[in-house]
Amino acid sequence: MIKAVAFDMDGLMFNTEDVYWKAADAQLRKRGREYTAELCAAVMGRTPQYCFELFRERLDFPESWQELERESEDLFLAFLNDGYATMPGLMELLEFLEEKQVPKAVCTSSSLRIVNEVLGRKDVKKRFEFVLTAEDILNGKPNPEIYLKAAVRFGIAPSEMLVLEDSVAGSQSARAAGAYVVVVLAEHNRGGDFSAAHLVVDSLNSPKILKLLSACRHLADPPGEILRCLDTT
Repeated sequence: MIKAVAFDMDGLMFNTEDVYWKAADAQLRKRGREYTAELCAAVMGRTPQYCFELFRERLDFPESWQELERESEDLFLAFLNDGYATMPGLMELLEFLEEKQVPKAVCTSSSLRIVNEVLGRKDVKKRFEFVLTAEDILNGKPNPEIYLKAAVRFGIAPSEMLVLEDSVAGSQSARAAGAYVVVVLAEHNRGGDFSAAHLVVDSLNSPKILKLLSACRHLADPPGEILRCLDTT
């Protein structure tokens, strides 16, 4: 049975990918460079260290990755003041899980500083049993470490955990951990290779997610067996 649910944060719970784009664009323009869709795809779902070491390598920036991270976070938080949207279906899904008494956590590649601001401004952090951030792991997504740690914190086998993701790296991380992986599509991730996912849906309150949580019990079954218990509507 699914005994717990792990949520990614950026682009999955909140539309902070647009905020990250603004921050990265401002940071690169300051140095006479352009933030492109290719660069965005390369860093989506990755830890700050990975992202800024990639910037240093590809763009020949002299600063340390830590200096670039701090600058980026300052820009991100400034742009966050303009507001950011809650992704469709999040609140309904949280209420459903709370009604069913299913424990839930946040597993994100973002830093604790960013997580506290994003979750805090929407007053939802207290609704999760725990939060894992970039500071809690040595190996970022697509490595399975963060989701293996989440399963340990939940006290369950990874196969008993449903992971909700929106990035290629995140879906690969969850699949490698042995969890059941659902990818939620949005404007920022359409066209990604989500072959690691068991299920791809269009919103967090998709009937397929709710039915999966209500009716599907045997996550050790092959994906085809699981999908047969879901409607296509």
